[in-house]
Amino acid sequence: MKNFNIIIASCLLVLVTSCKTTAPISQTSTQNTPYQDLGHHGKIYAAFYQQRAAEYEALCLQAYNIAQLRLDEALAKNPQRPLAIISDIDETFLDNSYYAVERSKMGKNYDQKTWEEWTAKGIAKPLTGSQEFYQYAANKGIQVFYITNRTEQERAGTLKNLKKYNFPIQGDDHLILRSKESSKENRRKDIAKNYEIVLLLGDNLADFADIFDKKSEGDRSAAVKSSAKDFGKKFIIIPNVGYGDWEASFYNYKYDYTDQQKDAMMYDAVKANP
Repeated sequence: MKNFNIIIASCLLVLVTSCKTTAPISQTSTQNTPYQDLGHHGKIYAAFYQQRAAEYEALCLQAYNIAQLRLDEALAKNPQRPLAIISDIDETFLDNSYYAVERSKMGKNYDQKTWEEWTAKGIAKPLTGSQEFYQYAANKGIQVFYITNRTEQERAGTLKNLKKYNFPIQGDDHLILRSKESSKENRRKDIAKNYEIVLLLGDNLADFADIFDKKSEGDRSAAVKSSAKDFGKKFIIIPNVGYGDWEASFYNYKYDYTDQQKDAMMYDAVKANP
């Protein structure tokens, strides 16, 4: 019986040790980091700022005012080719923070199905100053092209939203959605064949040039510094603290981390001292 008890104890020890060494990454990566649910709470806090802060409205107005100034400068040069601006849509002039809040309050993340249900409604609100700017550009004879990574399935809802708030639609070919690749570079090049692109507006660096496409955090920062003269001159960026490639690049574009893993990574990444 004594030998039997020793055998049982040994088996239990092996079992316990095995459980510790084969624990899921999500548990081992968070064992020393309190779970904050930053993914969901952070989205709500970002939306709180986007929906309620007058400072956010001021930032939008600042961006559109600078954009209008650049348009006037371009028009004054008597251009030889037709002028165009290229603009992203989401968080560049349409506010989708309501979708983020709805998902986060349910403890859920973005997914394509619910996103398409949201865009089909065509009810995203315009950012402060956006309607006036895009209408100003169109009234000056500048062609406004919308390059977005919304899909063709979202065309009807997108057009509904643009028409609802009187954003200029100067032709079916002026709303350019994603077909295959997420990069917008080839779509920009197609427009450049026939137009002089005066401005690009976006909330994500990839809205401006391919040097920002799917790059690491360090490479994105370096690309921003190398393009410093373009910001405020040709690149007009609208702040978006809710989502973007800045977030994906932090996870090295790896999309299978659990919420717990991402939470711990974010929590550990921010510093309390410089």
